[in-house]
Amino acid sequence: MPKFLKKYPLATLCLLIAIMLLPNLDTIQVTIMEARNFITAREMIQDNNWLLTTMNGQARYEKPPLPTWLTAISGLVFGVKSIFGMRLPAIIMIMVLAIYSYKLSNLILKNQIHSYLNTLILVTSFYVIGITIEAPWDIFTHGFMMVAIYHLVCFFNSDITKWTSVIYAGFFIGCSILSKGPVSFYALLLPFTMAYGFSFKYNTIKPKIVPILALLIIALTIGGWWYLYVRLEDVETFKAITSKETGNWTSYNVRPFYYYWSFFTQSGLWTIPAFISLLYPYLKSRVINFKAYKFTLLWTIFAVILLSLIPEKKSRYLMPVLIPLALNIGFYINYLIREFKSLTDKRETIPVYFNFGLIAVIGMIAPIALFFMFKTELSQHPIKFAVFVIVAFTLGLFILLKLIKKDIKTVFILTTTFFGALFLFGLPLFKTFTSSNFKPINSLLKTHQEAQVKLYNINHISPEAIWQYGTKIPQITKKEGAYTFPEATEFGVLANNISEKDQEIISKNYSFELIKTFDLNESEPDSKQYKDRLISKYYYFRKK
Repeated sequence: MPKFLKKYPLATLCLLIAIMLLPNLDTIQVTIMEARNFITAREMIQDNNWLLTTMNGQARYEKPPLPTWLTAISGLVFGVKSIFGMRLPAIIMIMVLAIYSYKLSNLILKNQIHSYLNTLILVTSFYVIGITIEAPWDIFTHGFMMVAIYHLVCFFNSDITKWTSVIYAGFFIGCSILSKGPVSFYALLLPFTMAYGFSFKYNTIKPKIVPILALLIIALTIGGWWYLYVRLEDVETFKAITSKETGNWTSYNVRPFYYYWSFFTQSGLWTIPAFISLLYPYLKSRVINFKAYKFTLLWTIFAVILLSLIPEKKSRYLMPVLIPLALNIGFYINYLIREFKSLTDKRETIPVYFNFGLIAVIGMIAPIALFFMFKTELSQHPIKFAVFVIVAFTLGLFILLKLIKKDIKTVFILTTTFFGALFLFGLPLFKTFTSSNFKPINSLLKTHQEAQVKLYNINHISPEAIWQYGTKIPQITKKEGAYTFPEATEFGVLANNISEKDQEIISKNYSFELIKTFDLNESEPDSKQYKDRLISKYYYFRKK
C-alpha cells in the first residue's frame, strides 16, 4: 500500500469520490424524487418554514426533515437555483458512508489494504451512486446508520462501557430516523445486529444492558421529536399522511417474495464477483478471516430476507444491501489478488476472465460503437468525445493486458478507475443526446414577474416542472365538478392536460388560450424513456 494511502486513507477516499462525482454534478436533469425534495428545501428558505415542511405549499410530512435541512443550508450557500449546491450534501454523505465503511472494515479485519479494497468496491457499486439521483434521501439515512454501526462495534468490542460510543451510536441512529424514518433501522441495523450475534456473539452483553437502553433513548429522542412536534401542531394532516404511508407498505407496488433475489446485479460491474462471494461452500476456506466473512455474508442475506418480507418492493430499496455485500465481495477479490496466478481450475478462472474481460472490451469497443450510433450528436463535441474515447480505450486495453498476465491487483485498480472515468469523462457527453423537443420552463417565472401575473396549475403538473419554475405554483382545485378559480381576472395556468369536459366547464366563465407547450423530456417521443407527465401546457386565462 503506497505511503500516502496508508497515512491518509480517509482523505484519499474523499478525494477520489470528489474527483469522480463533483465536476459533473449538475449535468443530469433533476429527477422526480430530487424535485420533490429540492422543492421542500427551497420552500424552507423562501417561507422560513423549517419544521412544518411543505411541497408546493402543501404539507409534506411523508419524509422527515434532516436531509432537507442540510440541502437547504447548502442552497443558502450556493444559491437555491444551483443544482450543484442542492446535490452536494448527498455526495458528502457518500463520503461519510465510505469513511465509516472503511473504519468498520478495518476495525474488524485489522487490515488497511483489505479495508480500502472493500470501500472502493462499495463506492463503485452502481446503485450506491445511482441512489443519490433517484432517491437522494436514502443515502442520508444509510450513511448516518453506518456511522452508528461503527460506534456500536466499538461498544460491543470493548470490555468496559465506552459511553462515548453509546452516545455517538444513539445520536446517529437518531439522525438516520430523522432522515427517513425506520427504513435503515430495519434494512441495515437490524440485519447487522443479527449477523454480528451469529458471527461474534454477545458474550459480554449483560453488563451493557443499561448503556443499550440509554442508547435507544437517545436515538428515539433525536429521531422522534419532529414526528411528535408535527403530530401536535397539525393533527389531522399528520394522521392522514401517516395512514396513507402505512397503507402503501401493504397495498402499493406489491411484488412477490423472490423479487429481490437478483439483488447482486445492483452492484453493477461487480455482479459476477458479488454472486461468487455469496457461494459460502466455495469461499469459506479461501478467505483470510472466516468470522468476518461469515458476518458480512449473514448481514447481506438477513438484509435481503427482511426486505423481502415487506410487500411493497422497489429496486432502490435494495441499496442498503450493497453495503455489506461490498464488504463480502472484498473477500473474494482479496482471494483473487493473493491466489489467481496459481489457479489452474477453469471453474475458478473463467468467471474472472469473463467479468474483467467484458469490462475491458466495453471500454475498448463501446465508445466506437457510440460514435457510429450517434455520429451527428457526438461530432458537435469532438474534443470531449475524443478524450472519453482515449481514456476508455486505454483503460480497457490495460485491463485486458494485466488480466492476461493474471495481475488481478492492477486489474482491480484499473477497473475502479474505469468506473470513475465513466462519470468524469462520460457524463459531459450526456447533454449531447438531449432531444430537440426539450423545452424547459425555467424562464417562465421571470416573464410572470415582469408582467405581474400569477401562475396556477390545474389537474396536477410534474414536480420537475415546479422545481424548474422556481417557486410555488398553487393548484386550482376541483370539487363536485366545479373549479375554485382565483379572484384575478387574468392569470396563467400550467396543466399536463385539460380534458374536453373540463374545457367546457371552464369556458363558461373564462376564455383561455394555449400559449406554449413545455416538454422536460430529454429523450425522443418514440423512446421508452419518454414520459407524458413531463409535458406542461401553458394557458392564459381571462375572465369573461
